Amino acid sequence: MLKHPNLVIKILLALILSYTFDKNKISSTTYLPNHETTTYLMKELKLDGELSFHNIHHASKDFGNRYSFLPRAVLYPKSVSDISNLVNYIFQMGPTSELTIAPRGHGHSLEGQAQAHQGVVVNMESLAKSQEMKFHVDGNTNTPFVDVSGGELWINILRESLKYGFAPKSWTDYLHLTVGGTLSNAGISGQAFRHGPQINNVHQLQVVTGEVVTCTEEMNSDLYHSVLGGLGQFGIITRAHISLEPAPEMVKWIKVLYLDFATFTKDQEQLISSNNSFDYVEGFVLINRTGLLNNWRSSFKNKDPVRARRFVSEGKTIFCLEIAKYYKQEDVHTIDQKIESLLSKLNYNEFTLFISEVSYVDFLDRVHVSELKLQEKGLWDVPHPWLNLLVPKSKIHQFASEVFGKILTDTSNGPILIYPVDKSRWNTKTSMVTPKENVFYLVAFLSSAMPSSTGTDSLENILSQNKRILDVCETANLETKQYLPHYNTQEEWKKHFGSQWEVFVRRKFRYDPLAILTPGQRIFQKAINSL
Repeated sequence: MLKHPNLVIKILLALILSYTFDKNKISSTTYLPNHETTTYLMKELKLDGELSFHNIHHASKDFGNRYSFLPRAVLYPKSVSDISNLVNYIFQMGPTSELTIAPRGHGHSLEGQAQAHQGVVVNMESLAKSQEMKFHVDGNTNTPFVDVSGGELWINILRESLKYGFAPKSWTDYLHLTVGGTLSNAGISGQAFRHGPQINNVHQLQVVTGEVVTCTEEMNSDLYHSVLGGLGQFGIITRAHISLEPAPEMVKWIKVLYLDFATFTKDQEQLISSNNSFDYVEGFVLINRTGLLNNWRSSFKNKDPVRARRFVSEGKTIFCLEIAKYYKQEDVHTIDQKIESLLSKLNYNEFTLFISEVSYVDFLDRVHVSELKLQEKGLWDVPHPWLNLLVPKSKIHQFASEVFGKILTDTSNGPILIYPVDKSRWNTKTSMVTPKENVFYLVAFLSSAMPSSTGTDSLENILSQNKRILDVCETANLETKQYLPHYNTQEEWKKHFGSQWEVFVRRKFRYDPLAILTPGQRIFQKAINSL
């Protein structure tokens, strides 16, 4: 986008750096499209795919089910040049046009981040349908990888990779997300303590900034680091080289319980610091849950069912360690001994040990099973006021004492994940924001709200709880950071990025000076009608 230096200079003066997002200025009201602008788009753009102006309401919705901003059009690209032509065309319209662009993957955003109010939404899954995965896993490759579309779903990458005996190293808990979507945030799950997030396991990117740019750690490295964890602000990821490793076949999936938070976190931290450990480490907080262990017995085996049946979970705050060990069929006779050795170093309540044996695919795609059950009950397409926090290790006990059992007196609205990661081996040049300490906890409040409710499962009540949690973090100076962040003012964004803010702004000026891309993040506003 640096082909127009005079325009860029003017834009630098016009781009609003003290922008405050006002919900009252942009509502979910459906406006009539600007027919003159859309007519120009239809006439001027040279496309292999299709630009649609009808039946586009799906692009104004997402998994969060709280915001709905209708675009003017949806692009269904069949080539990377379709996306490049669109970005260039809207850029060349300059600040007299209000058009913006939002790449949309599988629609799993929480706060309208992949929506473009009266702009153009790019359907990235359409691009994936016209692009093949290219595997590089032969004996001549020291670092096997797969070259995939930015619109490809991780579940599809898993299935195709397994045909070659390989799989990506790092995952998210839910696999029906696009590559470009997770790389624009980070992609954190229970494997991150070992391999880092997904943004640490990509070797090369193809990015559209207007131009189509190939970038790596060494080539166009500033753009490479910008878009990884960059919230879609600097370019649209259209291809990625994803690191692979030999794939396991089976998984021992284990759950154990703790009544003491200090013991629970000590064991978690010990697991992520050991070279000889489990392959996946996560955890849950369970508050005032009824019949907890009986619910697990349908899919997990317990060695002491009599004592487990007597266990009372009501009225208690319990901490569940969830761990997994991967293996191949050839290891079936030794895997139990390895697991017993690893478990012997932990201090869980012995009779709460539950073990299940599942395929590698079934383990990684476990959340999709829950999704299908909720869809059957009509409980999937509801508001999801999720709150994801990164809490420094030194502050996690204070955080827990203030939140669990006080602000939250039950966990009936959805799971609460809690597990540590160590970023000491992560790439720190990306746009992702984390606490300063190397070890920090992901604490994810994954609530679902009932639309017609006025009780504890109402959207209003859950949002109030979220605010109280954030207030505790602020007043107690817990130095937390939001993961999948959402803020309403640029001052809040400045505080979120901290010392990285100036670099973030510099990169925005360099790669998207008109603030065309991903307006739903509400970090910058497009400069309009001021030149």
